[in-house]
Amino acid sequence: MSRALPKVKKMASVSPELISPRSSRVAAARRLGKRNFRGKERLFLAEGPQAVREAAAHRSAGAATLVELFATVDAAERYADIVGAARDAGARVHLASEDVIADISTTVTPQGLVGVCRFLDTPFEEILAARPRLVAVLAHVRDPGNAGTVLRCADAAGAEAVVLTDASVDLYNPKAVRASVGSLFHLPVAVGVPVGQAVTGLRDAGVRLLAADGAGDRDLDDELDKGTMGGPTAWVFGNEAWGLPEETRALTDAVVRVPIHGKAESLNLATAAAVCLYASARAQRAAGGCRSVTGN
Repeated sequence: MSRALPKVKKMASVSPELISPRSSRVAAARRLGKRNFRGKERLFLAEGPQAVREAAAHRSAGAATLVELFATVDAAERYADIVGAARDAGARVHLASEDVIADISTTVTPQGLVGVCRFLDTPFEEILAARPRLVAVLAHVRDPGNAGTVLRCADAAGAEAVVLTDASVDLYNPKAVRASVGSLFHLPVAVGVPVGQAVTGLRDAGVRLLAADGAGDRDLDDELDKGTMGGPTAWVFGNEAWGLPEETRALTDAVVRVPIHGKAESLNLATAAAVCLYASARAQRAAGGCRSVTGN
């Protein structure tokens, strides 16, 4: 049943009729919650105003990333600027009931906007050609929330790229996309790269490889104080539960631990990644070296 929409009707790209729950478009979007369908269609879901806003502004290989948007009437009015940006990007915009949004969404409390986006991963060779100075490599990271949070940390620290190895979680898992809070659309990400290829390629590009591991034989504070952190660096982060395998650590130039000055047993993956990435970012930006990030 249609509903009077005085504000939304003015947008030519938005249908004044609520899309049917039985629509093929709704069914196609719902299927993107499963990895095999995402891979087949090379499409994924971006949920919530922040992710949809970033998706609408993003282009990959000359094409708009956002191809379709489902919005409740209330969300379309509340986020009229985002709906307008989606329209300007050429996305098809559908008004949907809250039940339809809940059916498509993978969150417990949907925010009324769900976008369908094209895959946007970058070939690893392009990342190497750009000569990056700071890279996060996710090797054996299986938790999508952690993967998305590390991507967000890398973005915030000014990293030029993120690499997910073939042993890591799907970049387009809805939980990973949500955890990135839009950062997925900000920096190049390569996916499915074998660990050995990632390490060899980055080293050949002049990047120093540092494995982050709580049992590392080098201390992050000491490395900062010695002034060894100012050059191009790639941090390799491992599995949440068991860290990096010995064979992966052996591929890197050094294994570095974040010092624990209190009584905590350890840091979780995302927190450790944030400390390591910001330490490198500060060292790279410091004109005359870098003080310890934990010192006064």
